[in-house]
Amino acid sequence: MKQRPPLRTAVMDSSAPIDHPPGDSRSIEQCAAEWLARREFNAWTNEDEAALQAWLGADTGHRVAFLRLQAAWSESDRLQALAAGWRQPGPPPRGYWTTPAGERIELAPRAATRRTRLPHVAAAAVLLITCTLATGLGWRAYNRVDSAHLQTALGATGTLPLADGSQAILASDSRIDVRLSRKQRHIALEQGEAFFSVAKDPNRPFVVAAGGHDVVAVGTRFSVRRDGPDLRVVVTEGTVRLESRATGSAARPASLLPAGSIAIVHGEDVLLRSVALEDAERLLDWRQGLLAFRDTTLAEAAAEFNRYNARKLVIGDAEAGALRIGGSFRADNATAFVRLLEQGFPVHAEHTGDRIVLRSR
Repeated sequence: MKQRPPLRTAVMDSSAPIDHPPGDSRSIEQCAAEWLARREFNAWTNEDEAALQAWLGADTGHRVAFLRLQAAWSESDRLQALAAGWRQPGPPPRGYWTTPAGERIELAPRAATRRTRLPHVAAAAVLLITCTLATGLGWRAYNRVDSAHLQTALGATGTLPLADGSQAILASDSRIDVRLSRKQRHIALEQGEAFFSVAKDPNRPFVVAAGGHDVVAVGTRFSVRRDGPDLRVVVTEGTVRLESRATGSAARPASLLPAGSIAIVHGEDVLLRSVALEDAERLLDWRQGLLAFRDTTLAEAAAEFNRYNARKLVIGDAEAGALRIGGSFRADNATAFVRLLEQGFPVHAEHTGDRIVLRSR
């Protein structure tokens, strides 16, 4: 087996990240990571910028690695991914980044900015990513994942760029497990909801496993949601195939779902609907921190709000739960939603600790 060139130790007070053996993609990515960390944590000078540009111009691979890491850094609110617990100025030493394979790394977003749709929870939200590398070298760049586990906290959303160019966006309190191989891209949706933008690769199907079903795509955009034993699939671009993993007499034929399709799975029963694309997209407004309702019962709307808030909405009686509402609301502001209800509907709210009870009046 060909041995990898030894890695030299990074010096904390050096003026620039060290060079790495040419042609070693992992070393190039690590050097790009050092540049990002130095620019983030150190006073950045014109000389530093000139040195960075010289390094980027020396090899196309340098620029590709840097841009890829920079995109992941920005996408995750800079994640502090390179730090992984490091709190000193400048990049951590090389050895600090070498962690046992499979170790859990906590990635905490910064405080809310104008781009954050869920401001009061974004600072507290924690994405837990477990990167397991076949090489055993510890974690690689955030968007260079062969195997990963992503979990979002209540009220938070999270984005995971995958190594194949696809992207997963997780809704509140959701969890996925990612396994990418040369033959297949496999995602297990263990809890909640996720939206996938799938890079086209006809030779490697993109499979999302949820419950007893698989959602198979090649290059498309769709969401999968688990509600206990039930499943919902919404397709906004391309076509996906919904397959049952049941065998024998319980087996059912696969269903093809083009853009605008909504599939509701209850047990082995599948209900298919075709809607306008804008209506399908409206079901996914949670990606922008919104909940959109159209002729929705108050009981169903309350259940949606409860997916994003620690303070729960409780339906006090059947008459209140049967009221039908419509509109678009901030997912993180159930209190404002309740105020609007009291103003426009025969509903009275009782605020008690961690609950808001909605009763008819």
